Amino acid sequence: MTSYRFPARRRAAAAAAVVGAVLALAACGGQDASTKTHSGHGAGASATPTGTASAPESSSAHNAADVSFAQGMIPHHRQAVEMSALAASRASSAQVKTLASEIEKAQAPEIRTLSGWLTAWGEDVAAPDAPADGAEHSGHSMAGMMAEDEMAELAKASGKAFDTAFLKMMVEHHEGAVEMARAEQSRGTHQGAKEMAGAIVTSQSAEITRMNTLLGQ
Repeated sequence: MTSYRFPARRRAAAAAAVVGAVLALAACGGQDASTKTHSGHGAGASATPTGTASAPESSSAHNAADVSFAQGMIPHHRQAVEMSALAASRASSAQVKTLASEIEKAQAPEIRTLSGWLTAWGEDVAAPDAPADGAEHSGHSMAGMMAEDEMAELAKASGKAFDTAFLKMMVEHHEGAVEMARAEQSRGTHQGAKEMAGAIVTSQSAEITRMNTLLGQ
C-alpha cells in the first residue's frame, strides 16, 4: 500500500501550528501560577495579608498617667474586694449583701486587666499582700482608701452595725475611685485604661447613690 505524504508546505504549516499551541498553553499555565501566587492561593502564600495584624491593645500607646492609674487602682480595688467579702457573713441587709457581691464581681476582673497592662508596659505590679492602707502607694495618691485600723473595725462588726459601717466606708472608697478615674480620663492616653476609667465613673457613681439611699432608710 502506498502511504500518502503531505506536501512540504502543509507539513511545515502543521508543525508551526503545533509549536504555537504548545507555547500558548505554557504561557497560560505561567500566568495562572502567577495569579494563584499573588492571590494567596499558590504554594507558600500567606493566609492573611501582611501588615494588617494590629499590636495587642494592652501594649498600645500609654503615658505616666496611665501607669499611675493602674498602679493606684489595683490596691484600691483589692481593698474594696476585701471589704465586700466580709458582707457575706457579717451583713444583715440583703441589699447590702447584694451590693457587696456586685462590687466584688465587677472589680476582681478589673484588677486582672490592670495587672496585665502594667506587665505589658514593663511596670511594677504590687503583690497581693503589699500594704494598701493610707494615702500613698508607689507615690500615687489613693483617695478614699481605708486605714488599717478602719479595716480591723469593719471586720469586727456584724449585723446592722456592719451594714452602716460598710456603706459609709464604701461611699468614701467609691468617691476616691471616681476621683482617680476622672484624672485618668483627662490625662491618660491608653484607650483601654480610659474606657475602664469611664466605666468606673459611671458604675461607682450609681453605687454611691444606692448606698446613700440605703443609709437614709
